[in-house]
Amino acid sequence: MEQDAGKNVHGVGGDSLVDLNRAGVPLVEIVGEPELRSSAEASAYLRTLRDLLVFIGVNDGNLEEGSFRCDANVSIRPRGATKLGTRCELKNINSFRFVQRAIDSEIARQTAILDAAGAVVQQTRSFDPETGETATLRSKEDAHDYRYFPEPDLPPLTLDAAFVERERNRVGELPRVTRRRYVEELGLVPAAAQTLTQHPATVRFFEEARRVFPDATKLGNFIVNEVLRGATLHGISAKFSATPEQVGELLSLVEAGAISGKQAKEVYAAMENTPRRPQEIVDERGMKVVSDAGELEAVCERVILAHPSQVATIRAGKKGVLGFLVGQVMKETKGSANPKLVSEILERLVAK
Repeated sequence: MEQDAGKNVHGVGGDSLVDLNRAGVPLVEIVGEPELRSSAEASAYLRTLRDLLVFIGVNDGNLEEGSFRCDANVSIRPRGATKLGTRCELKNINSFRFVQRAIDSEIARQTAILDAAGAVVQQTRSFDPETGETATLRSKEDAHDYRYFPEPDLPPLTLDAAFVERERNRVGELPRVTRRRYVEELGLVPAAAQTLTQHPATVRFFEEARRVFPDATKLGNFIVNEVLRGATLHGISAKFSATPEQVGELLSLVEAGAISGKQAKEVYAAMENTPRRPQEIVDERGMKVVSDAGELEAVCERVILAHPSQVATIRAGKKGVLGFLVGQVMKETKGSANPKLVSEILERLVAK
């Protein structure tokens, strides 16, 4: 645990400035063990750590604003060697992408030194995203060279095991566990589970909407493709353009066959940033699903006549093209047709 200090800013109009904006801000330094073997692993570790801190509500994870940043210690071990070489510390990197680039750059620099029979000097270095290179800030001293001594006004802080266990139990389910549960228990595809668990507010939205509409797969897809498009996620705060109850009620109308999936998107757009209920908008616009077989068969016949090459492809065994014809019927009916019934009618007509 530390307090942030002022920092030097170099190269501003040829001058060096002292920035005290964050001076005195409390911070916690988390030190990882030296077991990462690539820049990609380091970036993945930081993303995982950020997710964890955001989920438990102790950090907004904003790298650009400086509330979450990284110092990376880099040392290399040539093939055949048994020990890691001299390390250099890369200071205050504020981007996951920059972390990966900075580490790769420093690995290349140290490799070039050793290939030229030189010796890597222990240093603190910075990374310049524009040049893609690291540069010396100062020579790095060992701990004893810093002349550390106990602060008499800060007695040692000892946390007993029972206290730690109580706090651990308060944390709740962490994103990696939630992600696995969504895939293994709810049947979501990994990509959807990953997107839904990138922010604690999204998880809460999903779980609350499931109380109204329990089909996790359909709900997850709608949130990923529609709801998150209008969401604003910043740090640990979030704002959605609809409520979980509105989304759950809307998908329940689709499930009941009252409106089609395409109509649901139209209703959602009309409902965003309002307190209106989906059924109110459906009634107001006179929406309904066309399920009259005779009416739909006439539309299907017109679509089949208009697309003979696609029909021939389906008859040749490529059934996947049937989706194209379904789409044409939905287009002609302005999304009001029952897609399941349309598919059944088309299959029957094409098979004649």
